Amino acid sequence: MAKKTEKTNAARLLDKAGLKYSLIPYEFDENDLAAQHVADSLGQDIARVFKTLVLHGDRTGYIVCVVPGNAEVDLKALAKVSGNKKVEMIAMKDLLGVTGYIRGGCSPIGMKKRFPTYFHSTALDFDTIYVSAGVRGLQLEISPSDLIGYTGAVVGEVAACQFAK
Repeated sequence: MAKKTEKTNAARLLDKAGLKYSLIPYEFDENDLAAQHVADSLGQDIARVFKTLVLHGDRTGYIVCVVPGNAEVDLKALAKVSGNKKVEMIAMKDLLGVTGYIRGGCSPIGMKKRFPTYFHSTALDFDTIYVSAGVRGLQLEISPSDLIGYTGAVVGEVAACQFAK
């Protein structure tokens, strides 16, 4: 189902910050919310399509991790970078309550609260990357340095070497 290209909260926040971006609609499938489907729908390399994941650290509480669509979060590396001994993914049922977003539409911009955010270093390999605009069926294409600066994110090796299928 295609989503109309309406401004999302994430887009309005970027407008307010004066940052340049594009809203890119795509056909989403309720039964296939994987990043590979998004990349295929956009006709883009999966390495440029980043997914936003929310985890909980034993010392810091909630944290956000933004990794390439074909990568898995390296929990040990993320724990170390974020000052935790252990981090784990939050339960899917908690995502909306914690962030204000649903699975397949979670953006690193405009969550209910600002959480410490970590981007995998490969984001900086591209002039622009894609992240969710905050709803299913709509991506933001944006400069990674602008996005990292806006979110106050730390860049590091937070994705596992083995890539997900």
